[in-house]
Amino acid sequence: MADSLRLKDQPANERPRERLVARGPDALTHAELIAILLRTGLKGANVVQVGQNLIQRFGSLNALALATVDELKQVPGVGPDKAATLVAAFALARRMEQERREESPVLDNPATVVKFMREENRLENVECFLALLLNVRKKLIRVEKISQGLLDTILVHPREVFRAAIAANAAGIVLVHNHPSGDPAPSEADIKVTRDLIRAGQVLKIEVVDHVIIGRATAERLKDYASLREMGHFAGF
Repeated sequence: MADSLRLKDQPANERPRERLVARGPDALTHAELIAILLRTGLKGANVVQVGQNLIQRFGSLNALALATVDELKQVPGVGPDKAATLVAAFALARRMEQERREESPVLDNPATVVKFMREENRLENVECFLALLLNVRKKLIRVEKISQGLLDTILVHPREVFRAAIAANAAGIVLVHNHPSGDPAPSEADIKVTRDLIRAGQVLKIEVVDHVIIGRATAERLKDYASLREMGHFAGF
């Protein structure tokens, strides 16, 4: 079968390493990225199939990342050297994440949030709704894109917002979205979404710290953002 061909016998544009160079790592599957680390397969199975077998054996990338050298060696085609390579790669990924978290900004006020997000929002010409996931010290864990709309209309459901927060073990979230019109004043829909998300967060014990809307400053409007907390829309919760 074509899938069992050795990678060197396949067309260059189908090989993981060449595709990564040409199209970037996001174009590759999990198994293909693992294959680049493993380099070679075994008789009857090329290296991508060995990567697929690893994912199937452990069930997820997270479980694979926690596997020991001895556990990895039990998969056919993965010897001590390949197992050590995988363990080292995942260890580096964990250290990078730890380093990133230690360097993450503290997002405990709207001005800091806007300074952090302003350039990213400047590039958007449609409304984009984001959740900044925070730890207990209000340091950023990561930015999660929740919804993107057309013109000035977005759809936001608490399920989508808090699914990401729960997965990241976040203690709090800051809601951020842009107004392509430039006017950051909240609409009635913005206020309703905010209040719905505050209630959902209370149930889940995840604090909604603020909802910040980013627009554009003008000669008449020097401030390019609006904080719904500062405007009093969090009162009563």
